[in-house]
Amino acid sequence: MSGVKIAVLVSGGGTNMQAVIHEIQKGSINGNIEMVISSKEMAFALERASRYGIESVYIGKNNFPDINKRTEEIIRILEAKEIELVILAGYMSILDNKLIGKYRNRMINIHPSLIPSFCGKGYYGARVHEAALEYGVKISGATAHFVDEGTDTGPIILQEAVEVKSEDTVETLAERVLKVEHRLLPEAVKLFCEGKLVVEGRKVIINN
Repeated sequence: MSGVKIAVLVSGGGTNMQAVIHEIQKGSINGNIEMVISSKEMAFALERASRYGIESVYIGKNNFPDINKRTEEIIRILEAKEIELVILAGYMSILDNKLIGKYRNRMINIHPSLIPSFCGKGYYGARVHEAALEYGVKISGATAHFVDEGTDTGPIILQEAVEVKSEDTVETLAERVLKVEHRLLPEAVKLFCEGKLVVEGRKVIINN
């Protein structure tokens, strides 16, 4: 198939990956997922990949306990598949700087807050929404960004706000933010595949 060759790194259920697959099937994204790599052997995202005939593999701490060997194996697979874009869709494992450097401005992550709020080390999953509720913010949201050597510090591609309601729980806020993630990540991937993203320092310029 034509289009940008994509790999998705996952650790869990893979709903963000599913959102990207849906848009690819609709023809909205000029790309194709060639490989899914999971840091968890039993991640449901692997089952999702198999349903669509997408090749997948488990590369984690059990079968590759040394991070250097783990990184080498991931890079080997990405190079073999001639991957042009890497998507982090709920990937909860450490990324080595060698991998980040090789795919600089070609690796996209989705984070469940408006970066730079509630992000960085320790801020993932439910903890992000717990922090937002504890602080009493009126808006939260989601951010699609390029990955760099920091934690959630790469250039921001897209952001969308979500109202935080007085009656919100971690679960209700997470549910509404996830819906935004499912729109934002595919849109960021679409723009990348169309060659519309230009990184200038910390800024991402979106060309029409």
